[in-house]
Amino acid sequence: MTIHDRFIQPYSLMRHRMNGMLLILLFSLGARAAQIDVVTVEGPITPVTAKYISDALRNAERNGSECLVIRMDTPGGLMQATWSIDKGLLAAKIPVIVYITPSGGRAASAGVFISYAAHFVAMAPRTNIGSAHPVTMGGQDSSRVMMEKVTNDAVAHIKGLAERRGRNVQWAEDAVRKSVSITEKEALRLNVIDFIAEDLPDLVEQLDGRSVILGDEEVVLETRRGPVKEIPMNWRYRILDKISDPNIAYILLMLGIYGIFFELSNPGSLFPGILGGIFLVLAFFALQVFSINTAGVLLIALAILFFILEVNIPSFGLLTLGGVVSMVLGSLMLFREPTIRVSLSVIIPSVLATAAFFIVAVGLGLRAQMKKATTGKKGLIGEKGKVVSTLNPEGQISIHGEIWTALATETIKKGEEIEVVEVEGLKLHVRRRDS
Repeated sequence: MTIHDRFIQPYSLMRHRMNGMLLILLFSLGARAAQIDVVTVEGPITPVTAKYISDALRNAERNGSECLVIRMDTPGGLMQATWSIDKGLLAAKIPVIVYITPSGGRAASAGVFISYAAHFVAMAPRTNIGSAHPVTMGGQDSSRVMMEKVTNDAVAHIKGLAERRGRNVQWAEDAVRKSVSITEKEALRLNVIDFIAEDLPDLVEQLDGRSVILGDEEVVLETRRGPVKEIPMNWRYRILDKISDPNIAYILLMLGIYGIFFELSNPGSLFPGILGGIFLVLAFFALQVFSINTAGVLLIALAILFFILEVNIPSFGLLTLGGVVSMVLGSLMLFREPTIRVSLSVIIPSVLATAAFFIVAVGLGLRAQMKKATTGKKGLIGEKGKVVSTLNPEGQISIHGEIWTALATETIKKGEEIEVVEVEGLKLHVRRRDS
């Protein structure tokens, strides 16, 4: 055995092993847990809430986030928006956690459905969940048969969610049919929620190590070392969220109807019609008759219609103003992804340029209307001439070398200067021109 085989080779192998172990240790120390995305839902569940959550979920999946936490305090909301959120949570590729907070908060009505659709549900102390019986807009029950159908549909939906997530099926049905509501301790005892968390750090701590089935794969959450990233509702969402509040939606619908009614009753008043058209599109969006993108396109189309009418109908800028408002609102709605949307830096210059163009066009139109006519009968009014034969009260005058029969209310002698004040057929009414 050579010196190389006895000493050098073993030393070389040991050095390679140590280097490998060192690299593994450094990698494990430097490895960073995936982040935890957190969204906050406060107030009614609306189409914008559904959009906000779905966009946040898609971003979290795309970015490889560990999970998405929905921090929620809601009195309920629109059923169609709730169903949309539920479908997104059921198809989620990462774990979704609903956290009912702060103390004094609740997950009522729509909040119960969303909670049951999530992989995990937690509640802060002194919160409650329940009262999920469907109601109509404004809280007034519709016909008995229709409400029974809606209730049965809601029961079937929440029972399916309960079975999918392994939660209390009977309580879910009672929450819908009997509007029962329970505290966080009762919810934990009845297997409605998974645990109680004092605050967000406590929630993150308790989530660590919990497992969930995603598709055919079991995923174990590693949240203890993961950074928490807040995903706030941006100003676009906030504006649209206010519009889509059920109470605001109802008011917009009424104002839209009134506006159209007054416009039809008083054709040409314009202002009621402009507001009525905009309010109706916004109301149909808020009531989910139109999707957010459809409403955006309709508002922009409405703006173009207002601009075209402004060129043909003198509205003293009302149609242009209505077009600008409609175009801004429509542009704000034209987005599907939070990272793929119309930039504000594009919206503002475009709307301002459009407004400036039509303001200039309107200004030119008004000036053209106010400009004195130079041809035809109206073009003769104000023209100067001389008397050819004495007007007493009728005689002849000369204007631009043309001889006209004229009438005057006083005697005007031959050679005096006159000014045309009115045209009647082929006769001109004149007066003595002041010297």
